Amino acid sequence: MSKNYSEKFEKMRVAGKLASSTLDMITSFIKPGITTDFIDKTCYEFIKDNGGYSAPLNYRGFEKSVCTSLNHVVCHGIPSDRTLEDGDILNIDVTAIINNHYGDTSRMFIAGNTNIKAQNLINATYESLMNAIKILRPGLKLGDIGFAIQTYVEQKGFSVVRDFCGHGISNKFHEPPNILHYGKRNSGIELYPGMTFTIEPMINAGKYDVKVLNDGWTAVTKDKSLSAQFEHTVGITENGYEIFTESAKGYNRPPY
Repeated sequence: MSKNYSEKFEKMRVAGKLASSTLDMITSFIKPGITTDFIDKTCYEFIKDNGGYSAPLNYRGFEKSVCTSLNHVVCHGIPSDRTLEDGDILNIDVTAIINNHYGDTSRMFIAGNTNIKAQNLINATYESLMNAIKILRPGLKLGDIGFAIQTYVEQKGFSVVRDFCGHGISNKFHEPPNILHYGKRNSGIELYPGMTFTIEPMINAGKYDVKVLNDGWTAVTKDKSLSAQFEHTVGITENGYEIFTESAKGYNRPPY
């Protein structure tokens, strides 16, 4: 790609900011007693009121605006009348479309208080994402991203989900390349300026095996262990990277 990606990055900043602002907005609502449907509707209204559209809504038949993945749900949890209970951990995954560009981000949240193991899992997942982002630059290989995440997480005694990955994103929700969260150093394609993609490690407290429930969406850990995820949309610059979905309020990981 030529150096002329500044217009694309401008649009990615706007979309990324809307997605991260949605998570900033919902943060104060996350407590025992609310439903995941309430989270969904509140995020939908916020995105709409700010001139955007929720990308998951009607995507391949998905009927909600955000994904809410609780406890042992790895990803693509469907909002419902399920009420949050004290100690629940959940990932909220938001993708906003504005000016035909996509901003995709997710964060972990805790309803009330949780235990130290869950907090350690959440911390390790966040750190693994940021460790991968910090090394981004032109010439780095995709395998280096996966290697950075996998080695950090496994040292902490956790496992990296293999069945889902990050993805290219710009004026399409999902496009090449796939960004694996495990891998070998110096393998895969080289990063180049102008690339935009997500990194979104899903980390399990137990084994990495997952299964998809009969609804066709909800992925859960096979061993019922807890799972955590964080996600940013990033772009590769001439000498490094830019994060399009950073929290304007500094809400990086719970407790917020």
